[in-house]
Amino acid sequence: MRSMTEGSPTLEISGVLATLTLRRPSQRNSLTDDDLHTLLSHFDAINHNPAIQVLVLEANTEGQTKPVFSAGYNVDGFDHDVMAPLFFEKIPEALERLRPITICALNGSVFGGATDLVLACDLRVGVHGMIWRMPACALGLHYYPSGLRRYVSRFGLNASKRAFLLGQSLRFEDLKEVGLFEALVDTQTLDTEVAKLVNALIQMAPMALQATKQSLNEVAAGLYCEPVFKERSRQSVRSVDFAEGRAAFAQRRKPVFSGR
Repeated sequence: MRSMTEGSPTLEISGVLATLTLRRPSQRNSLTDDDLHTLLSHFDAINHNPAIQVLVLEANTEGQTKPVFSAGYNVDGFDHDVMAPLFFEKIPEALERLRPITICALNGSVFGGATDLVLACDLRVGVHGMIWRMPACALGLHYYPSGLRRYVSRFGLNASKRAFLLGQSLRFEDLKEVGLFEALVDTQTLDTEVAKLVNALIQMAPMALQATKQSLNEVAAGLYCEPVFKERSRQSVRSVDFAEGRAAFAQRRKPVFSGR
């Protein structure tokens, strides 16, 4: 992670890749109200940039003795608005709905609402030796609906109950066993592993990739609508990319997709 000043999350765009970075390491990357609004603004900018195919969510952990990707919502916000957790729900919801494929480069432990940001990403790479904790019930909080859905969808029911009802720290190594991570790596190789995923994704046909992501998320949310899915299939069959994919397969060459 490159050195940078602390502040609100930053968005960097380089061709098809966007990188969103949490930047409050001295506060364990806890998220203030301003940070949440900044994230929503960045999400809007990403969705309106058709060139972006992949988003990587990362965090600056410089100077931390024990790396923390994010400690979740900044608890000072509760003093101003007890309903803040319900507003927080908008951020992972918006992240999950983003058009590009999203990867979380989880380079530290993660707590509270930040765990839902991780779950809202499509793919995750973690670092060995870190922990995951959801303390909602220990704080007297019934978690918001979409967060519970994402937990059960990604963790399964039993692991979700363990996370919420016991409120205990879970090791990344145990979560790898329930399929949460594409890989667990050492800190030094995290960027390389994320780059492999990015490279694999940008080889895919963008329209098919993004439409399939949307359909899979709708299935997971209980929003299965066969006519909608069939229309997406019909659109893909008529696409320039599908024609290119078939031609490349027949010619035993690498396809060159245009996103049309």
